[in-house]
Amino acid sequence: MQLRSEFDLRRQLQLRQVEAFKAVIEQGTASQAAAVLHITQPAVSKLLVHLEEETGLALFERVNGRLVPTSQGMRFYAEVDRIFGGLRQLEEAVSIIQRDNKKHFAIGVLPALSGSFIRRVTMRFLSHCPDVYPAVHMRSSSIVSDRVATRQMDVGLTTSLMTNPNLSVTPVMESSLVCIMPKNHALSQLSQVSPADLQNVDFVSYTTLNLDRQVIDDIFRDYGVEINTVLECETVPTLCEFVSAGLGVALTHPLCVIDMVDRLDVRPFKPEIPSYFHFCHARSPANMELVEEYKKCVLAVASEAVSEMLRPDAGTAKVG
Repeated sequence: MQLRSEFDLRRQLQLRQVEAFKAVIEQGTASQAAAVLHITQPAVSKLLVHLEEETGLALFERVNGRLVPTSQGMRFYAEVDRIFGGLRQLEEAVSIIQRDNKKHFAIGVLPALSGSFIRRVTMRFLSHCPDVYPAVHMRSSSIVSDRVATRQMDVGLTTSLMTNPNLSVTPVMESSLVCIMPKNHALSQLSQVSPADLQNVDFVSYTTLNLDRQVIDDIFRDYGVEINTVLECETVPTLCEFVSAGLGVALTHPLCVIDMVDRLDVRPFKPEIPSYFHFCHARSPANMELVEEYKKCVLAVASEAVSEMLRPDAGTAKVG
């Protein structure tokens, strides 16, 4: 019999035949291979027969009614697996290339807003700008502002009001701190909380290096109130988790507790302790359209968050 040329073999060898062969090896039976490939078992058997005819190899033998790969079959499978592995690498390369073709957008956020707030803002932003590939970096306010000013980040959310001439700064939400507490806490009966109400109440605080911690300590000292600090936290999300778990109460900015009204009770704290966040970006950025869209999302989510906490069914009194 005249041997066929390599061209004839390449022309007649079909990918579906190779997929059926690979599936039988990996699944163990033709019926399981058929289920994976979403075809019938006879169709799998037919593809294997054609593959053996086209290659001239004895790929399987029947032992007690089961297909068992021959030594040629296993050698062929090793090559098939290597080639399919290369195809998977090509698919990953395509994904990387497609991702790199998207517009990168670096977002800096201080830890206090690194939870639900930044998630809600960025998800809304992506719904408007799906061709953007964002990267969210949690850093301190000073680092965020420096990197935005030097264009290492496109936008930033900070607490400090920046005076860098290379930055454009927009207030996000200036508000007083609120008292957060576990659901149905004894203080939940109050319409607002004062320093005297927190005398000897278990209190979850920030670490001593936090600016809000220093202001809060001064307030309690001025009112002659001793609080029972049971835990110190570096980040607001961590603080909120311990409060919702029932460890104690805390003071924080209302934006830090959005999406948590079902887990926390929130009350205004008097006297007011002003607190604020700012949105910043470099002056005259090349991607001003994206920057402006992100700022719109930030301001919209902040406004909606306040409205949510003011809802009667949210169980919170007026904030700020």
